[in-house]
Amino acid sequence: MAKRVLTTESGAPVADNQNSATAGVGGPILLQDQHLLEKLARFNRERVPERVVHARGSGAYGYFEVTDDVTGFTRADFLSEVGKRTETFIRFSTVADSLGGADAVRDPRGFALKFYTNEGNYDLVGNNTPVFFIKDPIKFPDFIHSQKRDPFTGRQEPDNVWDFWAHSPEATHQVTYLMGDRGIPASYRHMNGYGSHTYQWTNAQGEAFFVKYHFKTNQGVRSLSAEQAAELVGKDANSHQTDLLQAIERGVNPSWTLHVQVMPAAEAAEYRFNPFDLTKVWPHADYPLQRVGRLVLDRNPDNVFAEVEQAAFSPNNFVPGIGPSPDKMLQGRLFAYADAHRYRLGVNHTQLPVNAPKAAEVDNYGRDGLHATRYGSRHDKNYEPNSYAGPAQTDAALAAPLAIHGWTGTHEAPAHAKDDDFFQAGELFRLMSEEEKGRLVANIAGGLSQVTRDDVVEKNLAHFHAADTDYGKRVEEAVRALRED
Repeated sequence: MAKRVLTTESGAPVADNQNSATAGVGGPILLQDQHLLEKLARFNRERVPERVVHARGSGAYGYFEVTDDVTGFTRADFLSEVGKRTETFIRFSTVADSLGGADAVRDPRGFALKFYTNEGNYDLVGNNTPVFFIKDPIKFPDFIHSQKRDPFTGRQEPDNVWDFWAHSPEATHQVTYLMGDRGIPASYRHMNGYGSHTYQWTNAQGEAFFVKYHFKTNQGVRSLSAEQAAELVGKDANSHQTDLLQAIERGVNPSWTLHVQVMPAAEAAEYRFNPFDLTKVWPHADYPLQRVGRLVLDRNPDNVFAEVEQAAFSPNNFVPGIGPSPDKMLQGRLFAYADAHRYRLGVNHTQLPVNAPKAAEVDNYGRDGLHATRYGSRHDKNYEPNSYAGPAQTDAALAAPLAIHGWTGTHEAPAHAKDDDFFQAGELFRLMSEEEKGRLVANIAGGLSQVTRDDVVEKNLAHFHAADTDYGKRVEEAVRALRED
């Protein structure tokens, strides 16, 4: 086997990779040492800006296989026939912590899935919870600031976390999820995934439906108590990454079954909950789960930076038959996610291998910019329309149009019959066993008791009382006991 030769970035062989060039033995380093300067300059630039949210992540490749006929609801080609497989890439992540954070912490988990379909890439960007803390994207930067490190103390502050929630009663439902047993998954393999938002499906006849995605883990849901998580973090801060990597390397390929809830578009206006409110679920009794297919992860990335850190997901990457809904949080993310990647990775981030379509050809008039690798042929024009047989529009909309009416302005979301910030949080609490309720109350009290302002504590207690009388009473007593110690 021929010996591999170390080269510079320009391909020239490197004579000495152990010693810098100097002016004589023991003399100062020479500016002409191109190999040294190139190595140091490249090293200084090895990192791209980390994600503000979802910074800490793990990923894997796999496939999605259709198991049930859903062509009555969508004309998306990758869902067009039972047995059809589509290559996928998934990125799991924590939300609030930095790139160096631990895996086994109490935090929602990102569940971002890229389908490499033959009609282009479809990105489904969700979480491991069916709801979220807020319903309007204008509050998102403030929410994340309250959860991240305080600008003065440099650490996450209970005062900030609970103060924001005190002024955001719509967060009560998600707080109940987060502080409950599922707040710390045992691994990425042992948690469900959700599209969380409401999306639109359109069938071949042009009929529109609103859908919610549910990926149910086939490994079973397993979670950690606060004590178990603290012990695990001390042993292996990368526990979820380790588990995912080793499981796939052993051939124990994790899988999820995809179900959807389907609502005919005409039913949305009169539904008892606002179907586009990210803080609400659709009860399964109203819209039962319908099975769609199976997601299987079977290959680890070769390079974490190239394929996990540079993976770019955007919920505005739709394919024919799938589109957005009036969900305000989704509408905000349609812009924000793609813009974040243009900032982090450059305008040509879609040309990186992990982000580039694998089963479809890209043919458009986007040109130039940092790291451009796609130019077209020498005769291609970079404008449209043209007289040179360049790519042209199809005149076929990806999804059905959304009806709009009324005056422009900063409106609150329309209220539906059962729309309030507390009913569903109370329903979730009442579904829990006595043991689950006890752990939920202990988790909430552990954080809320550290808050220094009495008015913030009282505002949060009022939310739990409004959700369920017993819920509020238990939390109030537990907080009082901890604050009196």
